[in-house]
Amino acid sequence: MAGLIPQSFVDDMLDRLDIVDVVDSRVKLRKTGKNYSACCPFHDEKTPSFTVSPDKQFYYCFGCGASGNALGFVMDYERLSFPEAVESLARLTGLEVPREVQTEAQEKREQEKRSIYTLLEKADDFYQQQLRHHPSKQLAVNYLKNRGLDGKTAKTYGVGFAPPGWDNLLKTLATNDEDKHLLIEGGMLIHQEQEKKLYDRFRHRIMFPIRDTRGRVIGFGGRVLGDDKPKYLNSPETPVFHKGQELYGLYEARLAYRELPRLLVVEGYMDVVSLAQFGIGYGVATLGTACGPDHLDRAFKYTNEVVFCFDGDKAGRSAAHRALEASLDTMTDGRTVKFLFLPEGEDPDTLVRQIGSDKFERMIELAVPFEDYLFDAVAEGLNIRTMEGRATFSKRAAPLLERLPKGVFRELMFESLATRTGLNRNILQELIQDQQSKGEMQPLFAAPPAPIKPEETVPRAVLPRSSPPKKTEPEWDHPPLTAYEEYGDFPQELPPPDYHEFYEEPRAQRKAINTAYQPELQARAASKYLMPPVRKALALLLTYPTLASLESNHEEWLIDQSDIDCLMLGRLLKVLHERPHYNLSHLIGYWRGIYGAENTERLAAVAGHDLLQAANALTQSRQDKPAKADYDTQAAFCDAMEKLRQQQNQKKTAESLAKLKNADLTQLTKEERDQLIRAALAPKVQP
Repeated sequence: MAGLIPQSFVDDMLDRLDIVDVVDSRVKLRKTGKNYSACCPFHDEKTPSFTVSPDKQFYYCFGCGASGNALGFVMDYERLSFPEAVESLARLTGLEVPREVQTEAQEKREQEKRSIYTLLEKADDFYQQQLRHHPSKQLAVNYLKNRGLDGKTAKTYGVGFAPPGWDNLLKTLATNDEDKHLLIEGGMLIHQEQEKKLYDRFRHRIMFPIRDTRGRVIGFGGRVLGDDKPKYLNSPETPVFHKGQELYGLYEARLAYRELPRLLVVEGYMDVVSLAQFGIGYGVATLGTACGPDHLDRAFKYTNEVVFCFDGDKAGRSAAHRALEASLDTMTDGRTVKFLFLPEGEDPDTLVRQIGSDKFERMIELAVPFEDYLFDAVAEGLNIRTMEGRATFSKRAAPLLERLPKGVFRELMFESLATRTGLNRNILQELIQDQQSKGEMQPLFAAPPAPIKPEETVPRAVLPRSSPPKKTEPEWDHPPLTAYEEYGDFPQELPPPDYHEFYEEPRAQRKAINTAYQPELQARAASKYLMPPVRKALALLLTYPTLASLESNHEEWLIDQSDIDCLMLGRLLKVLHERPHYNLSHLIGYWRGIYGAENTERLAAVAGHDLLQAANALTQSRQDKPAKADYDTQAAFCDAMEKLRQQQNQKKTAESLAKLKNADLTQLTKEERDQLIRAALAPKVQP
């Protein structure tokens, strides 16, 4: 059913559910005091660190940081979307899921997406039929046989054939103008407006359907039968297909394993399919782009280990550097990234046929760990036996380690760097802060190309060449974007002049607008044993929402959009002022729906802070402790807010003084000078 699910319904449903029952039906829980515990279902462990609180209707893992309410648990455990998880839990409570009425434009967009999915499924059936029945099928069959692909594997991955010709798919599926428009929107037809021509995008190619995690066909990849360029042709960005987020073969890999042991990221479709034929069903491929953080976030939802597989040549090393760069921000505790380099001239398809699956899997298991490859890559071109080499090595490595998410792995990486350089952790942290203050935090790896926004194409441009600057020390050598020239979105040739297919101008493509707030995590050097005032205030509010009444003004914390924690505090106060009955479970559900999964994880991490758990325990009345030992939550909250305001005043003072220092006073009037001086001194003279 179309329409959004009302937040009020989600709140009511969560009130009717007991998270203990929801989790226990999937992971056997054991009662430990007031809470319940188990080994975490989201990472491997032998000692239980996964806790479920019936009072808070909240779960938290002290090992990997997984957290949320009953709805979030079902989404993560069963890999369901938000609407699917709501439907699943609603059935337990006997409730019918209502839907908010959509605007006509929203309903039209949703209907168009559903129609595109339907036509893409039909296109998939068409290509598979052509592989069996088209007069030219033998060309494709011979190619697949020569590549060693068997019929069973080809059927599993839905391999098909786009026959020669300009309008095979057009004549078969585009029975009316609406279907023509939808096939254009879905990337299957190309409309040349000036030439007034409409024709098939994929012609004379082996076809590989690309599926999302629900198994729906969202696009295609076509492999040329000869040596034409581009070798691989992908569907363009469409309303249902965004190549910067999708992994080819992920759906099939999830079907092959109940629990994915790992994901092996390779380059081509045939690599994925051939590995599966040899029993290695966890291969996936990026779609003609470098592997980015979005790809990794998608991969780590289904496994804790990702192995990148590259050629051992210069281009492969450069691609590995980019993959390493993308991995930095995703390396939370419990995750593993490795790098496998194949002999030059080999790819997974050819190598697995030569050495067999057992030896190939042994190579995967012995792949270079993330930490070893990072330090080896940073040390490239340096003699770290010398003091100068170690100094440069430290300046290169420390900023990269600073990007790692906070946790045990990050601490161990810094310890390893300290061992390799002979510098202690405090010195390394000072080095980072010094580089930050001087603006010297230059990336050592070339930044990957910016992701293409949905429904947006980038025209090719030839830039004038300039002489490269003289290098004073070794730099990372990356190939230009044409390293992926074997992939393409658009055919280079046009239909012959006598091709007369004509189609009226389709409706203008809509620009995708992403209004979701997704700030990046700020780097913090504060001690992990002392919560900053803003974090402490957030944590207390999440545990004791009634404290929001002590801070009536939430607007002042929403002003500075750059301060993520203060912004989160303002948002939390705002929702608690508007909905004072909300508890932690409600807040997590509300946050996921309004601000997205990433911001919800940030909020949940604050709620699961171990010091907060200790403070909560202190508030429980016991006969064996005097009253003066009780933890005064109101006093703690007010104290945190007061310290936070002091910090904000100090920040404003520093900004005002800097502005005063840099201002040209001779160009200001007396009133303007007085106002500037008062602004700089005002925070100091406040009582």
